[in-house]
Amino acid sequence: MKLEEAIKTSKFRNARHKASLNILFTSYWMKSQVSGSMKEIGMTMEQFNVMRILKGRHPQPMCVRDIASRMIEKNSNVPRILDRLAAKKMVQRTVSETDRRETLICLTETGIARLEKANLIMDAVSDRMMNLTDEDAAVLNDILDRMRDNGESETETKK
Repeated sequence: MKLEEAIKTSKFRNARHKASLNILFTSYWMKSQVSGSMKEIGMTMEQFNVMRILKGRHPQPMCVRDIASRMIEKNSNVPRILDRLAAKKMVQRTVSETDRRETLICLTETGIARLEKANLIMDAVSDRMMNLTDEDAAVLNDILDRMRDNGESETETKK
């Protein structure tokens, strides 16, 4: 569906304005698609993200701060997400031996099994949503990376 049809307007200041709205609209659309699919297995996108981060370090545990720094959604409440995953027996908490104030988190066998299911669902959703060739996806990745590079330098300038 064209952006104009989705938001019922064709008035944009210029092509860059339309592109920025298109990225935002597509981002929310993708989030909605993924959230609906994750709901089928009783998991949120943020929980999935935390579990993928933990899987990347498995079997070594990670501290909450390191998990938070790798989140896609930077405003996520990681301690609350971990509380919910612990209640579902998908993660386990331990106290760090070197710093008793630090909590370490690792995936449980239940968490690993649930993550494997979630990965299958995410792969199917991604394949369905990403109607692009590998070449188109590479170009899109490059463009999005350049956008963020510019945005990060602007933010640093304002500090």
